Amino acid sequence: MPGYNRFKAMLHDLWDLSADAFGSFFGNDISLGGQIDQHVRRNPGDWTAEDLFEKLGAFDALNKRFARFLEGLVSGDGLLDESAQRTVVDSINLRLNRAGLRLSETGERDGYPVFHLMATRAHTGLIKNLFFASVGKPDLRISDLLENNIENVRDDRVLMHERPIAPADGLRWRDLETWWQETRGLGADEAKRTLWRRLTQSLPASSPPQRHLFELYHEIHGERVYDLPALLPEVWLHWDPLLLKERGAEAMVNLRMDFLMLLPRGHRIVLEVDGKQHYATGQLADPTAYATTMHADRDLKLARYDVFRFGAAELTDKQRARTILASFFTDLFRTYHLA
Repeated sequence: MPGYNRFKAMLHDLWDLSADAFGSFFGNDISLGGQIDQHVRRNPGDWTAEDLFEKLGAFDALNKRFARFLEGLVSGDGLLDESAQRTVVDSINLRLNRAGLRLSETGERDGYPVFHLMATRAHTGLIKNLFFASVGKPDLRISDLLENNIENVRDDRVLMHERPIAPADGLRWRDLETWWQETRGLGADEAKRTLWRRLTQSLPASSPPQRHLFELYHEIHGERVYDLPALLPEVWLHWDPLLLKERGAEAMVNLRMDFLMLLPRGHRIVLEVDGKQHYATGQLADPTAYATTMHADRDLKLARYDVFRFGAAELTDKQRARTILASFFTDLFRTYHLA
């Protein structure tokens, strides 16, 4: 059975397949690994796929383990034939789709496609350019139209992360610091200090609640934040070189997101802090302003961004904000299986 040893190694990484001491002593390996050898390798057909899943405890496995199991099941490490990979993926997806999940092709390794378990509404494409920490409208130009090469002319206005970000991986704070350190030629301590300063500079002075959200994300999680998704402030979603009055009715609105988090498995999380400009003009309620906010919210959700909105009043007092945000991020990471 080609690839069986690698398939067995993958199972061993996820479950305890070790031998039973008494069974091995009497010459019979009655361990789970031994049973798999007997009923899957030596006697194909003894066990159905459901039997194997049941014996492994796959049906009762935590979400992370089950995801890794499915991804390993269709990996080129075990299935040494691309057509076989795709046949198995299609079969599994028939069942996963009912739960809003699917094995999506996210890349290639050693000549074989790589599949990751994702929500059907998750993003599967590479992020090629990321513009964030904006303190003004980006000054961009396309230096090669044939290859769609974008150049960030004014680095002091917006940061451009030009390294591809795989949807299966997301972007951790650790990854962001490494990018900053390597592209600026800095030492680790200086990179940490200057990146923090540059990001906080982009937070609007008129919105202390936004600053509280950014600072508390790091204070709440401490050292653990390095392996959590980076909280990116002032991220550009759209960009148009023409001004609103020049573009007229065709103008793009709601160009920036307050915060963006790129989670593993293609989830894009938007956090918005809504001040009164989102629902009022001056001191008076403004249905038009509120309708504009809700329109933008719908557009983001239809583009498969998961949007969570905070009222600025929730985050004005930092101690109260800490309690709210600690609970929110705990629930968020549990929901998206990062806990």
